[in-house]
Amino acid sequence: MKTFVISGGTDGIGKAVALARLQRGDTVAVIGRNSEKGAAFLAAAEQSGALGRAHFIEADLSLVRETRKAVDEVRSRVGAIDGLVLCAQHFRSTRLVTEEGFENTFGLYYLSRFILGHELAEALEAAPAPVVVNVCGPGLDFGEIRWDDLGRESDYTGIDALMQGSRLNDLLGVGFVQQRPGPIRYVLVNPGAVSTSFSGEYDPVMAEQIEAARLAAKPVEEGILPILSVLDTPPAAPLSASMAGEPLELSGPAFDPDSARRLHELTTKLIPARIS
Repeated sequence: MKTFVISGGTDGIGKAVALARLQRGDTVAVIGRNSEKGAAFLAAAEQSGALGRAHFIEADLSLVRETRKAVDEVRSRVGAIDGLVLCAQHFRSTRLVTEEGFENTFGLYYLSRFILGHELAEALEAAPAPVVVNVCGPGLDFGEIRWDDLGRESDYTGIDALMQGSRLNDLLGVGFVQQRPGPIRYVLVNPGAVSTSFSGEYDPVMAEQIEAARLAAKPVEEGILPILSVLDTPPAAPLSASMAGEPLELSGPAFDPDSARRLHELTTKLIPARIS
């Protein structure tokens, strides 16, 4: 029996992965901000006879303090962590700044993943074959990082913020293995278009595009197969990436080691230090 922690685990891909692992006899802790969805997850676990192995941790992962509160609660509930799956994402057509001063997509899609990975590393290293699966957007050839405007104060669009987050997560993977050489395998996964709830707040034009994408997307049960495969058998390489189940070359600007070091240093300056 293994133990998994899943951010964004009360909906979509995260929930599907969580329920699949419970069905295999594993222990799963999911993190999400919606208490009703958390209750629904626990009810589904109970129906499958897995309630004692299912945990819901309520947290708004767009906030650093809430993410760290979730880290503390994970540590109090489980011991060694075999796999950390990072799925939390929420699209915003209009720009929102959190009470901590970070643009919402940057806080949720990037900072929470940075904190969860680094601050749960000790629990991961206690497992025999630990893996971090970051469900993001490797393999896409668009999206830029505004190094002098990570909060997208100038000319914000939801797509630009999302694609910047994907590029930041590519570099997060590179930076993680730079900072933490050891047993943890870090895997960047782009599952392709998957028919989920597409969590977000959309303007009318984007809402129409999202509905069209949902109709053309693959079922969740199919979309999670590459993730389940990685959780079953973590790769040998410290860092790897795939798109729709196909491996990607870790080359080019998306995986630049110097940019990864730059991003790590910048991030540690942006948030209070508490990386174990």
